[in-house]
Amino acid sequence: MKISASLHSPDQTADLARRLGAVLTAGDTVLLTGDVGAGKTHFARALIQSLLAVQEDVPSPTFTLVQIYDASSGDEIWHADLYRLADPSETEELGLTEAMENAICLIEWPDRLGVLRPQDALDITLTATDAENHRTLNATWSASRWDATLTDWIP
Repeated sequence: MKISASLHSPDQTADLARRLGAVLTAGDTVLLTGDVGAGKTHFARALIQSLLAVQEDVPSPTFTLVQIYDASSGDEIWHADLYRLADPSETEELGLTEAMENAICLIEWPDRLGVLRPQDALDITLTATDAENHRTLNATWSASRWDATLTDWIP
């Protein structure tokens, strides 16, 4: 399945991220693809902050590779930026393969996962357009469990 949205501002992107966050549970993996500056981290940050009981800074995990947060639901949220990984086996060393089964995972640069890429993940691609602050969001999935979850996601 596939759905698309035109996002005309950072606030609209953040709102869509918060709407998605409201339906995620442990074991859900969202793969965020897009060029540098496409809005992946902005999307992830808004989603994560919407799930926290106490607001805190949500930095990009570009250098730490993984940041872990506790959602108000009790679930862990893993935010990973795999840009600097050279081999998919490094994701196992980070504990990411186990986290994809037990936590809410947001993974930037999922192409670095190789064969470890989960087949039941939600794939979101953000693409900057020629207009300032405008993005196109394309979401695709093959696992039927996303069908009902995403029915009303994009207004």
